[in-house]
Amino acid sequence: MAGAGAAEGRGPGDAARRASRPRSRRPAAWAELLRLPALFTVPGDALAGAAAAGARPGPRTLLAIGSSVCLYEAGMALNDWADRAEDAVERPHRPLPSGRIRPAAALTAAGVLTGAGLALAAGAGRPALAVAAPLAATVWAYDLALKHTPAGPAAMAAARGLDLLLGAAATGGGTRAALPSAALLGGHTLAVTAVSRRETTGGSALAPLAALATTGALTRLVTHRRIRPPAGRRAAAAPGLPGSGPAGGTPRATAVLATALGAAYAATAARPYVHAALNPSPPLTQRAVGGGIRATIPLQAALAARSGATATSLLVASLAPAGRMFARRAGMRKVSIT
Repeated sequence: MAGAGAAEGRGPGDAARRASRPRSRRPAAWAELLRLPALFTVPGDALAGAAAAGARPGPRTLLAIGSSVCLYEAGMALNDWADRAEDAVERPHRPLPSGRIRPAAALTAAGVLTGAGLALAAGAGRPALAVAAPLAATVWAYDLALKHTPAGPAAMAAARGLDLLLGAAATGGGTRAALPSAALLGGHTLAVTAVSRRETTGGSALAPLAALATTGALTRLVTHRRIRPPAGRRAAAAPGLPGSGPAGGTPRATAVLATALGAAYAATAARPYVHAALNPSPPLTQRAVGGGIRATIPLQAALAARSGATATSLLVASLAPAGRMFARRAGMRKVSIT
């Protein structure tokens, strides 16, 4: 009955404050819904794809990055719309079950962002749109149908791989040379998504152990097997952002950089996986998922470095501290990345 007594003591001033409170909290609610700190893991997909294709990033790469960002955020909004009933039980503090954002608004945002992502991809050319269309379909299929099935992790991995290929298609017009990098990034995403399936319940050490083994294998592949892009494609793209090609750096420098970035990737992902394997509680499992997501950036940077794109790899690596600084200055350190 304490709630009833509190309600009786509220006056007109309290009602006015309650009416204004949702508006003041609305930007924070959307930041939480869209998981803005995780957004810094997106541009590296297109940049690593451009590097793998042997092309220097240019204006079309920027369009591909914009498309990736829109499709990624569409997936975030759609994810919470599809999980609103489940979140009402397991995560009542999330924006939709808490009433801070209406489900219809989240679904509308997902549709608008998807349309914007496809439009930006079309602006980057037909090859880019040919990749963005199945990417968008994969995002919607995952959130609406595949997430809670055995095919869920594979669908998420396919989405990340397609996102890298989008950068390759937009920048250089081809994707074949970027397939190995897409497969490596997809393997990492597969492992992280498998761990995330026990994010709220915990109780499984198998997924973190498998993710730890995957991290070790990917680290070795990234640091010991460098892929050389086709020589005829190195200067194919229009000049723009610094990237691969003759200005990308010497083979020895890029090899050293790839090794350092591979070590950063392993360090970021492995430690929380070990903790989750030793104690698969929901908090440690969530930290493992967050660590895996954050490890995406050094992995992307390492993939760019192993393709000979020193400047591009450094640009991607800088997104990690930039993301932390953005979250801190915007007061979003408590916004979940998962």
